[in-house]
Amino acid sequence: MRYVNSYNPSERPELHGCYGPDPYDVNWVFPLHESSLKSERVTLTPFIPSIHANELFRQIKAHPGLQHWLPFDILDMDELLAVLELRFRRDPSNILFAIIDHVHGGTLTGTIGLLKASPVHLSVEIGWVFVFPSFQHTHVTSNAVGLLLQYCLELSSTPARPGLGLRRVQWFTHIENKASRRTALRMGLKEEATLRWERTLPEGKVGNGIAVREGDPQSTRPSRHTVVFSLCADDWEKDGKGHVRQLIDRK
Repeated sequence: MRYVNSYNPSERPELHGCYGPDPYDVNWVFPLHESSLKSERVTLTPFIPSIHANELFRQIKAHPGLQHWLPFDILDMDELLAVLELRFRRDPSNILFAIIDHVHGGTLTGTIGLLKASPVHLSVEIGWVFVFPSFQHTHVTSNAVGLLLQYCLELSSTPARPGLGLRRVQWFTHIENKASRRTALRMGLKEEATLRWERTLPEGKVGNGIAVREGDPQSTRPSRHTVVFSLCADDWEKDGKGHVRQLIDRK
């Protein structure tokens, strides 16, 4: 039997100055329960480029360390807009939220996202956690992560804080990203495994420190080891819910 392989890598569409449609369609696979995305001090709202992108890019340029652990580099505003459009808005399994802090008068303090959402497997990954330097080591991170855990793992029938009723929330991080690993553990997620050589990174990024084989197809690009954490429905009902609520409410 004969066969063909007609695969042709698609070119990135032209996205110069693309702030998305108006009104902005978040194109998200799950419902948004707004009451579950608010605490006394923080609200998570869909990230809208025309409102939030300029400040995010300003923070990235002023603090290059924000994207140190990203598996790619954002070099200019058009590249950021392309990421927001292609990796988030056009992919219904991904959504990005702006972290709005009420303690500081409704200030944008960072971003946090949900990735690889699966209605079939009832699972999702928390990612793109950027908390701007001025708001690190405050209530912002614990409130933002806690709200997403609550939103994902609570059942939809929960009156005060309805959720998606997912069975698994996961957290992937570079093995060398100690701050990310500490955050996952502090929020009650459990370390599950280390995925060796889990992804290839751009040239110049911090990898696993292991030389690639001679003849490797991407010999100039390092790979990273990725640590996987999770919080699952049974963890949530046992003691995860109370732990997260305590972190959100802590003064």
